[in-house]
Amino acid sequence: MTPTARGIPDEFSLDRSGWAQPVVRVPSPNCDARPAGCSIELVVIHGISLPPGHFSGQGVEQLFTNSLDYQEHPYYDTLRALKVSAHFFIRRNGAVVQFVPCNLRAWHAGASTWCGRTRCNDFSIGIELEGTDDCAYESRQYELCNALLHSLARAYPLKAAVGHCDIAPDRKTDPGPAFDWARIRALPRV
Repeated sequence: MTPTARGIPDEFSLDRSGWAQPVVRVPSPNCDARPAGCSIELVVIHGISLPPGHFSGQGVEQLFTNSLDYQEHPYYDTLRALKVSAHFFIRRNGAVVQFVPCNLRAWHAGASTWCGRTRCNDFSIGIELEGTDDCAYESRQYELCNALLHSLARAYPLKAAVGHCDIAPDRKTDPGPAFDWARIRALPRV
């Protein structure tokens, strides 16, 4: 791994179970085994902030580790029934957090379909970017996302990167119109 002049790695290393370096590791209980014989072919890019529109807090990590304080913000009460996670979270400040090793299934896509296949969690990796549908993402987030996608494509037979909105259009809008897909170069968007 070689950092660029801005301190952003041009790639990440992955161990045999799919834990990446250099990242902050915060294991989530919200994951399970992928179906036998199911290869990882898709990356789903999400946008998230908790509370909505607020950045730099611990809400996302707490949500993905089932430790969210529901009294901290009125919006959090709407999340009580959720048991969700993603593989990666790229903060606006450039920190990368990994919750689930890539070889396990994270619970990020929900009811979803891609190219006629349902249950996208089975064959995808979820990358959350700290942001909202209508707020421009940071340049370092795109650079880190591309470095991560490049590394994942070297380790798994990935075919495409898509938005949550592409696989669950009736339910989801993220990463939203503020996400600049032209800046994602490591994988095609199918």
